[in-house]
Amino acid sequence: QLQLVESGGGLVQAGGSLRLSCVASGRIFNSYAMGWFRQAPGAEREFVAAISWSGGSTDYADSVKGRFTISRDNAAKNTVYLQMTSLKPEDTAVYYCAARPRRAISLVAPEYDYWGQGTQVTVSS
Repeated sequence: QLQLVESGGGLVQAGGSLRLSCVASGRIFNSYAMGWFRQAPGAEREFVAAISWSGGSTDYADSVKGRFTISRDNAAKNTVYLQMTSLKPEDTAVYYCAARPRRAISLVAPEYDYWGQGTQVTVSS
């Protein structure tokens, strides 16, 4: 089992920034591709960003390209980050970290086997 714990969410004004963290434990972290997804009230869970096991490949939803950056620290912290800048009210959602036991990234939620509990991000206008 791989356990994932997110942190870093909160309330921020539009135009502000937040950095989400997701700490993994229980398995060899660098054999997993990682992703961030989000779910707003009444909406489906949607893909935000993903990163390959090595960190050499990333992908983003069109809605966050140029504003969000995903990265990972395999060496010491077993952590994946989501740096969010120029936040908009429409970014308000619960953000989930996810892991899949593959090296390549995926944009599809069912292809991820492990999920964190989520962290709330609220952007006020």
